[in-house]
Amino acid sequence: MHSDLDTVDYSRYRTIVISRPVAALPSVVLLELDRPAKYNATNARMHREASQIWSDLDRDPSVSVIVLTGRGKAFCAGGDLDMITDFRASSDALFAMYEEARSLVLGMVGCSKIIISAINGVAVGAGCALALMADITIAAENARFGDGHTRLGVAAGDHAVAIWPLLCGMAKAKYYTLTGEMLPAKEAERLGMVSKLVPEGESLAEALRVAEALARGPQHALRHTKRALNVWLRQNGVPAFETSCALEMLDFQHRDVDEGLAALQKKRPPVFPSSKL
Repeated sequence: MHSDLDTVDYSRYRTIVISRPVAALPSVVLLELDRPAKYNATNARMHREASQIWSDLDRDPSVSVIVLTGRGKAFCAGGDLDMITDFRASSDALFAMYEEARSLVLGMVGCSKIIISAINGVAVGAGCALALMADITIAAENARFGDGHTRLGVAAGDHAVAIWPLLCGMAKAKYYTLTGEMLPAKEAERLGMVSKLVPEGESLAEALRVAEALARGPQHALRHTKRALNVWLRQNGVPAFETSCALEMLDFQHRDVDEGLAALQKKRPPVFPSSKL
């Protein structure tokens, strides 16, 4: 959906629906992850688009506030298993995935516009990155969060190392990233992982309400406040993320991931080769 204010061509985006839902404030842009039949799991196309869209929105002067959500019953169920199998098949594909993973996280940090996530249902892996790297996070009571990288057999490289220690402290960050346990929305709020908890079905409405209020506010002040607060991320979280992302890609070359993928596909507990050392 386009408006006369559009100065960036968004027509190339196929897995993210882009609209301006507030008629009186077209500077509020809504992004909807659009693979509801797959719980918005990121295939190769969606992962690429999620890594590129932040730079487009950042350079679009008609955009002030961005709301991100998922269509259907989930926010985003993580990476599609076929995508993981495909990019593990060649070093070039793995390197391309590495750059996309970096761009997704660093793009959200670097985007000058305020990003609000409306988290409906599960947010796992890359979906958890999209949810929690937002500046303001509005979670429905049925939301659940998980960084399941270690269950697949790779380091927690998408985002958790960057932001979780700041949000909930190192002890809880280590617990949930090492165990891969899911984190219910109420516990996430108690730990400080999300900005606000709302009843099921109300996360998008509340996110749009906040977006409208911010869109009417002083844009330079808001963006400069985001930039200043993100100094914490840039000084500590971003260097840690760069390390974790590289180590994740290194782990993707290990045979542990063969077992992790097989276990997920067959819905059985994994027996990792490295656990037998």
